[in-house]
Amino acid sequence: MTGHGGRRTQAERDAITVEIGYALCSAAFAAALLFGAVAGPALLFELPGGWEKLLLRAGLALAAVLFAVRVVSVLFRFRGRPAAGVEDETGRAEPSQPSQPGRTSPDS
Repeated sequence: MTGHGGRRTQAERDAITVEIGYALCSAAFAAALLFGAVAGPALLFELPGGWEKLLLRAGLALAAVLFAVRVVSVLFRFRGRPAAGVEDETGRAEPSQPSQPGRTSPDS
């Protein structure tokens, strides 16, 4: 639901869907990189004793934690952002598009 109690528009639902996809993909990429960095030596080289098993387990655990933290942080950051064209706390409507595309300030 939106902040004013109405139903979400199609644009808001699309934005949420895209943000969820971004959160999952970026988390999977970051987790894969971390796993490769931690467990990579165990996969490439023969390590003595229990080092191989230790690195694999540490890589899996750290990758899982990073995945969860990344997804949660992206989605919470998105949740805090007001939707375009929706009224904020003061009752002013946020513009859905800039009045002069390409301009950064009224003085330009």
